[in-house]
Amino acid sequence: MKKVGFLGPKGTFSDEAYKIYYKNKEIEPVEYMTINDAIFALEKEKIQEVIVPIENSIEGPVSATLDMISTSNLNIISEIIIPIKLNLMARFGVEKQEIKTIYTHPQPVGQCRNYLNKNFNNVNIVYTDSTTLGAKLVLESNDVCGAIGAQNMAKIYGLEILEYNISDNDNNETRFIVLSKGAIKRTGRDKTSIVFSAEDKPGSLYKILDIFSLWDINLTKIESRPSKEKLGQYIFFADMEGHIEDRDVFDALTMIQRKTSFYKFLGSYPKYV
Repeated sequence: MKKVGFLGPKGTFSDEAYKIYYKNKEIEPVEYMTINDAIFALEKEKIQEVIVPIENSIEGPVSATLDMISTSNLNIISEIIIPIKLNLMARFGVEKQEIKTIYTHPQPVGQCRNYLNKNFNNVNIVYTDSTTLGAKLVLESNDVCGAIGAQNMAKIYGLEILEYNISDNDNNETRFIVLSKGAIKRTGRDKTSIVFSAEDKPGSLYKILDIFSLWDINLTKIESRPSKEKLGQYIFFADMEGHIEDRDVFDALTMIQRKTSFYKFLGSYPKYV
């Protein structure tokens, strides 16, 4: 049976994405406490696939995922986008105004920053590796504290939801990717992802981006990350419409590879509809 890793424990949004994506499929789920651990497990072939978050519509990219896929030998084989409904929860009987500490993952903090500033300006926010770890800490703590996470998390860990849907924006969505050591054939409704760095010369990045225009390829996203080698040096993550088996995409990426100081193909996979 295929083993699939996800960011646990149960009750995280990664758990929710995994259940939606692998619904009715015979797989063995494996929980990991960090994104790094999950992706390392796939590299070491302890599992066959892993589903991890890569970007949020409010808070932006998930740095841990971008950093890991830029150096791994893995392929993106699919994506799924799910709505994120954040909720404030605590032990039963705790009142909202009594809370002194909130435990949660950094991403939800950014997604409901205005709400927290308005309602918990003087409360200690403690970052955890996952939202569900925050829920566990609430149960174990002797202090009056709260957690932020999915509605299902409250049911799993026996907490009471004090306030529903606390995101600053109603259009809160997170995109997850499925990673594997394999590859996916074209479907006709595909997208392709790459990561690259431009040479340290005037106009280098412009010349690379111009290639997409010359081959009439729709570049749907470009994101920069520090190269971690030198201050001011960056790598760029790019998504585009089409599959590597499409002639124009293949020719364009071949040319881009020649123009870059670093290049890595991250995968071609079906677009989430």
